[in-house]
Amino acid sequence: MMAAGTKATELRELGDEELLGKLREAKEELFNLRFQAATGQLENNSRLKVVRKDIARIYTLMRERELGIETVESA
Repeated sequence: MMAAGTKATELRELGDEELLGKLREAKEELFNLRFQAATGQLENNSRLKVVRKDIARIYTLMRERELGIETVESA
């Protein structure tokens, strides 16, 4: 499992269905991480933060698409 989060640029290249898939995966991982944390099995606490940020990033992108906002990537 990679420690870094998913880049916004990577997410923008995905279709709507793929984005929903990513969201589902991230939420599932978050659930598992929370479960591990609750049972004292979680070694990597930073992963929780990364996954939460990924979820927020996906929601932001979905909302932008909903509103028809085109974001220009700054190089």
